[in-house]
Amino acid sequence: MKLCLFSISYAGLWGQDVLPLPGVIAKAAELGYDGVMLAGKRPHLSVLDYSADKTAELRDLLQQHDLACLVIGAYTDFSHYVSELPSVELQIGYVEQLAKLAQQLDCRIVRVFTAYDRGAESPLATWTRLVGVFQEMCDRCGEHGVSVAVQNHHDLCLETPGLLEFLSDINRENCQLGFDAWSPALRGEDLAVAAKMAAPHTAITTNADYVRFARYRYQPDLVNYARAEVDMVRAVPFGEGFIDYQAFFTGLTSGGFDGVATYEMCSPLRGGGGLSNLDRCAKAYLNWMGRHDH
Repeated sequence: MKLCLFSISYAGLWGQDVLPLPGVIAKAAELGYDGVMLAGKRPHLSVLDYSADKTAELRDLLQQHDLACLVIGAYTDFSHYVSELPSVELQIGYVEQLAKLAQQLDCRIVRVFTAYDRGAESPLATWTRLVGVFQEMCDRCGEHGVSVAVQNHHDLCLETPGLLEFLSDINRENCQLGFDAWSPALRGEDLAVAAKMAAPHTAITTNADYVRFARYRYQPDLVNYARAEVDMVRAVPFGEGFIDYQAFFTGLTSGGFDGVATYEMCSPLRGGGGLSNLDRCAKAYLNWMGRHDH
């Protein structure tokens, strides 16, 4: 299993300190990671900013630090927009451009998302439409020797059996999973069972830990509180949250997974967004992974 640091952790998008891409690469090497996952957008690996020459410089920098670019993270949402804009085509083109960058960086995986449920079409229609979208995306990425990893993040195909059914419908050898623990943990799936089921199809797993807090609304006419439907969730250092990562990794490895395990800090984090806290949490992930037998 290769341990990977996601550059989004130092992108400043949730109030944390910002490191440019060379700084993230140096940080990952300093902390002891095997490689990096590069966010396919500004302030990091944007297709608008990286020419062939600049990408070659980035590849050289990775080699200087003895690091691999293990994954590039695309940010997609293939929800159906009723608009004259070709949003689906634009996103397929964006992913293909990231695949070209991946090829130049000797990276073999581009991570993608499915779609949020915006109510513009039926779930079955979205499913059917996205099968075709992902087939085209995989075919285009495959021309560059790159696989597509579908992360269990957006609304479509979240439950593990449904995600595997979706993967089967896509029916492309270079379509795999980016299977994470936080979504099934929040939704109450058995992590060990889900991970073992997904493991044969999983190329990467992206990891973060959270605590959850119940929310309530005061009802003055009852002099009491009503429980809110959805809990609040907050990121904490790895191993301090409610997610049973020992069960998750046991399920993954017993199912045959030996791919990329990535740490990310992609929401407000206990301890704040200062560089020292980000570094401490990034190191804590490596320490936890080193202590636990998977």
